[in-house]
Amino acid sequence: MKWESKLIKHKGAFRIGIIFKKNTELIARIKTVDGSRWSQSIGVWHIPDTEENRIRFKIPLHHQTVPSEEGIASIEKFKQWLLSKRYSSSTIKTYSEALKSFLIYYREKPITEITNEDVIVYNNDYILKNNLSASYQNQIVNAIKLFFQTIRNTKMVVNKIHRPKRAKLLPNVLSKEEVKAILNAHSNIKHKMMLSLIYSCGLRCGELRVLKPVHIDSKRNIVLLKNSKGQKDRIVPLSPFILEMLRDYFKIYKPKTYLFEGQNPGELYSEKSLQSVLKQALQKAKITKPATLHWLRHSYATHLLESGTDLRYIQELLGHSSSKTTEIYTHVSTKSIQQIKSPFDDL
Repeated sequence: MKWESKLIKHKGAFRIGIIFKKNTELIARIKTVDGSRWSQSIGVWHIPDTEENRIRFKIPLHHQTVPSEEGIASIEKFKQWLLSKRYSSSTIKTYSEALKSFLIYYREKPITEITNEDVIVYNNDYILKNNLSASYQNQIVNAIKLFFQTIRNTKMVVNKIHRPKRAKLLPNVLSKEEVKAILNAHSNIKHKMMLSLIYSCGLRCGELRVLKPVHIDSKRNIVLLKNSKGQKDRIVPLSPFILEMLRDYFKIYKPKTYLFEGQNPGELYSEKSLQSVLKQALQKAKITKPATLHWLRHSYATHLLESGTDLRYIQELLGHSSSKTTEIYTHVSTKSIQQIKSPFDDL
């Protein structure tokens, strides 16, 4: 069985890619590795870039793989500080890993001696040289700014740490016909119900997974979303058609704790399984676009805008803190653009 391994960048982070021709035995072995994932976009299996995995898959080791003792202790204090500020567990993990990368780079330097110039050097010599994304760089900056707010004696001037220039990327949107094909692809009512609820309410993946039956208010035709991104509650309208689907779903599955549960009662439905549900729907609908669950949320917002819904209401429905975040959907709405006549038609 021939295979090769190499470092790859996937979604802004380094991973170890394992490349081989399709082989059921090798796939089964890769699946036993903690954190293994299949990437449809680049067509390889990939695993976390850890020292253990580098040794196992014959990748040269980092010169430094851990921060200094001072760095390790500081990261732990930083985690405790974030926890006390009630940051979500995912944000704490993201920021502490980002800070770890920065402190590994300056392993030999006392933290109190790190300056703003060091941040610029790190961005140029590590982030840019390794072609890491602007969003990853922004995570690093967020982590550094928050971390140095907790340090009393420091040479760092927090408010002068600059951020990368953001790329002005448009959200990916599916047509109504494509959405309909995706939602109708599954005969399994649970799978169909999950995708339909994400689109009809503009939900994030995490918001759907933690929904509970009590959050469905059938009398007021609303869904209550608790502790969403930014620890904000919000309500979204519930379509009467979705309510009827939910009633049929309840009769069959009788959920206990969460609206959509895993294999065991009271267990969260896994994010990986939910992504797989969409992937299967795309295959059945013969849609080749690399759509993600978040595309359904983008499509919901764009279709609302095209049907005449005020942007301020869309902002509330999506739970955006700033109207600028919502305004990006005006750039992908085709309702007005399609009415523009090309000068080519008059030639």
